[in-house]
Amino acid sequence: MEAPHSPAAETGGRTAATARITARVTVDSPERMSELGRRLAALLRPGDLVMLTGELGAGKTTLTRGLGAGLGVRGAVTSPTFVIARVHPSLTAGPPLVHVDAYRLGGGLDEMEDLDLDVSLPDSVVVVEWGEGKVEELSDDRLHVVIDRLVGAVDPLAAQDDRREVTLTGIGGRWSGIDLASLGA
Repeated sequence: MEAPHSPAAETGGRTAATARITARVTVDSPERMSELGRRLAALLRPGDLVMLTGELGAGKTTLTRGLGAGLGVRGAVTSPTFVIARVHPSLTAGPPLVHVDAYRLGGGLDEMEDLDLDVSLPDSVVVVEWGEGKVEELSDDRLHVVIDRLVGAVDPLAAQDDRREVTLTGIGGRWSGIDLASLGA
């Protein structure tokens, strides 16, 4: 795991309001991806927007499943690909989890507005898979999570390498002072 990058290096000189704090975490199994989601849930609060980016099968829904467990929400967290969005109410007096799959939405924020995410956002944790380039305008403060498969299996005979590098970038004042690198501990 790498140490967080400095905001100045990440922002290219932009103001503190658009500061970016980045950390990288390596996970080696779906179970560890889910555990990362549970640890991340402890940092989330109502009004948080989390954007997930990664290829098919990277682990976006597995991470979200861990978030749901950590937030203590009702219902199985599964991919919302065919329903676009699912709301999981809290069982613990915490915020509901709104889980969105924007893969089939090509119109950017215009199509996303039909989902009324701006209405849900203040009271919920909103997680958007495939949201990059589509939901950034919903909030100046957001967490962008990029999941990349690591190339080259530890065991060259292994059928599949489950290792992933997860890059967490907190954007905006909400994330200043948050130690994202601690999620990999």
